[in-house]
Amino acid sequence: MISFKQLTYALAIEKTLHFKKAAEMCNVSQSALSVAINKLEEQLGFTLFERNNKQVLITHYGQLVLDKAKRVKVELDDLLQITQMSKQAFSHSMTIGVIPTIGPYLLPKVLPELRKQYPNFKLKIIEEQSHILVAKVKSGAIDAAILALPYPIENLMSFDFWEEDFHLVCHKNEQLNNSKEISSNELELEKLMLLKDGHCLKEHILSACQFKFHKQESDFDSASLHTLIQMVAGNIGTTFVPQMALDQLIHNDSELKSMHLNEPGPHRRIAFVIRPNYIRTKELTILKDIFIKELTQKCGVLL
Repeated sequence: MISFKQLTYALAIEKTLHFKKAAEMCNVSQSALSVAINKLEEQLGFTLFERNNKQVLITHYGQLVLDKAKRVKVELDDLLQITQMSKQAFSHSMTIGVIPTIGPYLLPKVLPELRKQYPNFKLKIIEEQSHILVAKVKSGAIDAAILALPYPIENLMSFDFWEEDFHLVCHKNEQLNNSKEISSNELELEKLMLLKDGHCLKEHILSACQFKFHKQESDFDSASLHTLIQMVAGNIGTTFVPQMALDQLIHNDSELKSMHLNEPGPHRRIAFVIRPNYIRTKELTILKDIFIKELTQKCGVLL
C-alpha cells in the first residue's frame, strides 16, 4: 500500500530535484529516501523520476502522481488539524502570506494585539507577490494570504477586512493646490512615480485614477514604497501610497505633504484569501475581528 511518507518524499524530490537535498528536507538518510521511492515506483508500476549523477527529471506519469499527491497532502493536513479544532483557538501554528505593499504597514498595527490575546500562537509570515501567494494557497503550502483586491484569485475564497483610498505624496515645495484633496486630472503625470510592473498596487492606482496606462518618465524603477518616498523627499517626483501606510512613510517628515485622491473608492480592498474547504475559518474570523478593530483605531475610517 502506498504510504503518505512515500508521497511526502516524492514531493520533496519534486521541490528540490535532488535526492540528497530532499532527504535533508525530510530529515531522513538519502538511502532511506531512495528505498522508499524505489518501492513506490514498484507499487505504481512505472518510474516517477529519471535520475543520474547530474540531474533528476520528472517523468510524465510521475508528474500526474505528484499532482495527485499534492491534493492528498492538503486534505491530510486539514484532517490532522481537525484534532486541534476542539482545543483553544490558535493552539496550532498557522502560516499566512502577505504582499509587500501591505505587510510592513498592516502587521505592526495588528500583531501586538494578537500577541497580547494569544501569546502562545505560533504565526509564520511570508512575504511574496500576489500571484505566488495565490499559488501557495491553492497548493496548501500556506494557510491563507492577505491580498489587495481586486485581484484574480480563481476558485479561492476571500474575506474582506479593510478598505482604503490612496493619497498622493509630494514634496512640500510642489506647486499643487493647497487643499487636502486632489483629483486625477490635476496630476502632473510626468512627475508621477509608481512601483514597477508586477505589483498590484500599481494596477490599483491606475484603476483609481482611471488611467489605462502610465509610462514612467524617469529611468527610476522601484519595487519598494519606502524607496519611492525617499525619491519624493529628494524632490524627484510624486507617488501614491495607501492610507494604512501614511503614518509610517511620511510621519514627522517635514519635507513631505499628502493629499487624498478624490476619485470614487474604495481604491483597494484588503482580504484574507483561502481555499474553499479550509477548516480554520473560525480562527480567521477572530483574526479578521482583531484586524478590523486595530486598523479602525490606528488608521481611522475610510475618507
